[in-house]
Amino acid sequence: MAQTPTQVVSDADAAAWRAGAPFGRMITAMITPFKADGSLDLDGARELAAHLVDAGNDGLVISGTTGESPTTSDAEQADLLAAVLAEVGGRARVIAGVGTNDTAHTLELARRAEAVGAHGLLVVTPYYSKPTQEGLFRHFTAVADATALPVMLYDIPHRAGVPIEVATLMRLAEHPRVVAVKDAKGDLVAGSTVIANTDLAYYSGDDPLTLPWLSVGAVGVVSMSGHVAAPRIRAMIAAYLAGNAAEATALHQELLPVHAGVTMLPGVISLKAAMNMLGLPGGPVRLPLVDATEEQAAQLKTYYAAGGVKI
Repeated sequence: MAQTPTQVVSDADAAAWRAGAPFGRMITAMITPFKADGSLDLDGARELAAHLVDAGNDGLVISGTTGESPTTSDAEQADLLAAVLAEVGGRARVIAGVGTNDTAHTLELARRAEAVGAHGLLVVTPYYSKPTQEGLFRHFTAVADATALPVMLYDIPHRAGVPIEVATLMRLAEHPRVVAVKDAKGDLVAGSTVIANTDLAYYSGDDPLTLPWLSVGAVGVVSMSGHVAAPRIRAMIAAYLAGNAAEATALHQELLPVHAGVTMLPGVISLKAAMNMLGLPGGPVRLPLVDATEEQAAQLKTYYAAGGVKI
């Protein structure tokens, strides 16, 4: 289980591993480390980014929801992105989370991410305001028009309030810079329809569904569990791509307790508890989130242990 990335995949040819996967296949949405006083920990961010890439991640999402983007300032996000790019930008794709429910603000964040050097943009569905499908189309198109960077759409209706419907995804797929979808909708039929009729690269946005998504044509995962289990998730993807469904299924089942632990609490709370217990950069969460209690941390240890993660 402590295999290195080159051992866990049948991808000696890196180009073949990445084929069809514009941001790589194993991507983790990285937490944002804070110091004990709640301030941004840039040294910790560099250390954690290097650790995650060493563990087998092809890419990292910076300042996604797991990175506590709602409670980090624009300046903090720019500093964080610059630090991670300086540390691992030559070894992994660094994707900036820039989505908000304000199109003008999103465009500003996208342009700033491009100026800092991001390799791509993750743009979540505008949340809470529940735009129409035409509103979503215009919002995402405006973001894709704003920079030269490739865009991954993030479809997560249980948080955003609205889905990106199949017809809208097909329209957006015609834009040359809209290249991928992170799906946390979990509708494999809808996703299969889009995959079959567009060139969009689909990524699972829900760790337990990564293997089912691969079976219908997805290319990888944007993971939370990758903080603690990247080598085995990567191995599962590699096994499936190599035609070894039995091995992929075994790894999928082995990892289920890990995923359950990550989602036992809002993901960033569980992940920061894990990082802190592992001696990796994490620190506290920012309000309105609150840190795991001792009792919750003990329960998390049980989940992680059942999934083969020793804390």
